[in-house]
Amino acid sequence: MIEICRTPIPPARTKRIEIPVARLPTQTMLSLPVIVINGYTDGPILWLSAAIHGDEINGVEIIHQVMQKISPKRLRGTVIAVPIVNVFGFIEQSRYLPDRRDLNRSFPGSKRGSLASRLANLFVQEIVNHSTHGIDLHTASAHRNNLPQIRANLDDPVTYQCARAFGTSVIIHSQLRDGSLRQAATQKGIPVLLYEGGEALRFNSHAIYIGVQGILRVMETLDMYEFKFDNFPLEPIEVQNTQWVRASRSGILQLSIELGERVYKRQLLGVISDAFGDTSVKVRSPADGLVIGNQQNPLVNQGDAIVNLALLNSEESPVHILS
Repeated sequence: MIEICRTPIPPARTKRIEIPVARLPTQTMLSLPVIVINGYTDGPILWLSAAIHGDEINGVEIIHQVMQKISPKRLRGTVIAVPIVNVFGFIEQSRYLPDRRDLNRSFPGSKRGSLASRLANLFVQEIVNHSTHGIDLHTASAHRNNLPQIRANLDDPVTYQCARAFGTSVIIHSQLRDGSLRQAATQKGIPVLLYEGGEALRFNSHAIYIGVQGILRVMETLDMYEFKFDNFPLEPIEVQNTQWVRASRSGILQLSIELGERVYKRQLLGVISDAFGDTSVKVRSPADGLVIGNQQNPLVNQGDAIVNLALLNSEESPVHILS
């Protein structure tokens, strides 16, 4: 038996729960939607969360598809899925909450704080505190696109095992950010994977497929479920550092590289030209790396982040990973 928000879920059962969050100015109540699949026997308790940033919708579909593949009568342990954490931002198609706060900088939160702080506190109390493992699903922010990737603390053995099992082509050792959900859970001793893939307000079928397969592989690694997979994951590239390449001038950007492409120091990444096309500046790679993110909007200002590189050793063999 597991209990979420004073709602008991018996073994081998699925339960949908609506946890009240706050009222809109119209007095309409908004709730946190939670799906709990409690297995037939004890085991790990895995939370899945998406749309902490309200415009990052790939994770919503990933969770929907994962839930359809799990039978509580074959599950060992429990899956607690929250497909839309930032309900307010999801409705407004916005990254932020109505007070313009970033929910993923508000954890662990407080019962008496801002709306972001209260929602973060509710999530920690009702979801994180019941869990033994977590997977948080994200996309790039507005006007950017991310290669499917796992970000995690690769120094922790359990987290590292789950990161490799997920099956993305790139796994990145990522430091904790103050106020993030991953930091709040890690401080409680809970291993957490952060999955990035695709762009805001767009479904990316490849990123969704990788996300679904990755969650199922992690569940199998944790001995929660047995699945049949069509293929084996590639050996991931492990990365310790990343770097954004920024625009040296304002103008119109024409990129000449793709997500997942291996680039070399001084390689041409693109060109920034003026509105008349008379003058242009070449953008070159500052180091050897793999393109894991890029700007989608061709209109850039000086200093804008335009290409995100996972830094690689120069002696590593060339690779090209389709996005």
